[in-house]
Amino acid sequence: MNIMFLLIGVSFLVAFLFLVLFIWAVKSGQYDDTFTPSVRILFDDDPEPTIENKDKPKDSVS
Repeated sequence: MNIMFLLIGVSFLVAFLFLVLFIWAVKSGQYDDTFTPSVRILFDDDPEPTIENKDKPKDSVS
C-alpha cells in the first residue's frame, strides 16, 4: 500500500513539471506562429509536371 502513495506522489510531481514546462513554452512564444497558417493554403500539394516529363508515361523507367 505504501508504493501506491509513492506512485501517486511521483505522478503529481511529473504532472506539475509538465504543466510548468507548458506554461513556460507558451510565455516564451513557442506557439506564436501566425504567418504559416495563412499561407499554407497557397501551396500546392504536388508540384506541376515539367515540360520534358509531360510526354513520358508515369510508369516508364529512365
